[in-house]
Amino acid sequence: MHYSTKYNFDDLFVFDLANNHQGNLEHALKIVNAIGAITKKKKIKGVMKFQFRDLDTLIHPNFKKNHDNNQIKRFTSTRLKSSEFESLYDCCKSNGLITMCTPFDELSVDLITAMQFDLIKVASCSAKDWPLLEKISEANLPIIFSTGGLQISEIDDLVSFFDHKGCDYAIMHCVSIYPTPNNKCNLNQIDLLKNRYVNKTIGWSTHESPDNLLPITIALSKGATMFERHVGIETDKIKLNKYSSTPEQIENWIDVMLSSKEICGDIVRKLDPQEKESLDNLRRGVYVNKKIPKNSVIKSSDVYFAIPYVEGQLSSGNWKEGIISKIQLDKDDNLSIDEICMPEENNEVILKNAIHKVKALLNEARVYLNSEFEVEYSHHYGIENFLEYGAVIINCINREYCKKILVQLPGQKHPAHYHPLKEESFQLLYGDLSVSIDGHIKTLSPGETCLVMPGVWHSFWTNDGCVFEEVSTTHYNSDSVYKDSKINKLLRNERKTIVDHWGRFQIPKIVNKYQ
Repeated sequence: MHYSTKYNFDDLFVFDLANNHQGNLEHALKIVNAIGAITKKKKIKGVMKFQFRDLDTLIHPNFKKNHDNNQIKRFTSTRLKSSEFESLYDCCKSNGLITMCTPFDELSVDLITAMQFDLIKVASCSAKDWPLLEKISEANLPIIFSTGGLQISEIDDLVSFFDHKGCDYAIMHCVSIYPTPNNKCNLNQIDLLKNRYVNKTIGWSTHESPDNLLPITIALSKGATMFERHVGIETDKIKLNKYSSTPEQIENWIDVMLSSKEICGDIVRKLDPQEKESLDNLRRGVYVNKKIPKNSVIKSSDVYFAIPYVEGQLSSGNWKEGIISKIQLDKDDNLSIDEICMPEENNEVILKNAIHKVKALLNEARVYLNSEFEVEYSHHYGIENFLEYGAVIINCINREYCKKILVQLPGQKHPAHYHPLKEESFQLLYGDLSVSIDGHIKTLSPGETCLVMPGVWHSFWTNDGCVFEEVSTTHYNSDSVYKDSKINKLLRNERKTIVDHWGRFQIPKIVNKYQ
């Protein structure tokens, strides 16, 4: 299998056939068919996982008949032929299942690639087996590796190794205790893995009792998006171990996970009309306490706030001084939005509201600041147009070298200009950023950089908001020339509001002085 785009590991349900085939092809086919029927019924992305061991080379010749070792006895007593695995593979495909296999030796990797499995798995016991990992990395298959028994530094080693090899991979949090009691699940590690390996799919490979459905709900809420369970079927002669699930238990497990996913909902939620109605019943509306003539300015002393709030009415949260009534109002009338003129937001409010959004972007990007910095609110076409043409520039260092952090809110643009002296490089930390450099447009992804040489026209903009660093030679206040000559005629304090820190108390003084 050759792939050029990243494999989508999200929403995979991995069913580990493992040793449950009991060395019996007919029994193994029953398991595959049962799981295939469940995945079709539940409309999920089901993955059937095999385990391959080349027993002729994996077990030392002197120990092949050593039944004191439970694993050797288990492996040899449940051996299947390659042709039987091929029959199982074909059965998986006929059931619409994705195929995955765990190799325990190098020859098994060759068999996996020859049979054209969709995915390859690194078992926890092989996660420090570097000869095998080297072989797996060369298989050109998407990889899932389990983390049972690994310290975080050892997971770091695996992540670095697979990144270096250019492999496409996902990570399964796993506890190699069979079955796993609740106090050993360590599901908080999912938080650690998600925060440490951003943009990697994190899953939960489960070994708890099949009737214990609590861990799957918690794992999902922690952010796991890929799940694995051992599966099998009991007969009069075959009994399952304490961590493998019957098809009935698997169906319950899937139902609980899907219900949990529904309960967790989207990260960004939309306000439900039922919820809005419930809140509106407790919202206060704005009412006048006396007769108000038409075209009058309404003051705070002219109104009171009370329930019920009526649809289309001005709510107490949106009250502002300076509202003008378009019609005559009688005592106890409500202020209808269609019958009033709202005052325009002043420049101070525009900038202060923008600060909240900028701080939110920095928090989301996990960019941390100290308390000693200068902020420039760039508004080359006036503060009233700041949300369309603007940027927030946080000045960190300005010596022989200069560092700034720039934040643009969704939809903001910065006009075309050049610097006669300064050379600067941008590195996107978060969001999306497009830069036009001498007419060549470059769209940056987080981590990417671009160079702007002295005297080169450039502009930049964002669609959904961004945070990026500017590293440059020394900054000089007179070192910007704009393509729009009207901007060049402005004084610096007319196109920028410059404050210490965020300027909580400085913004009102500066804005009121120059507006």
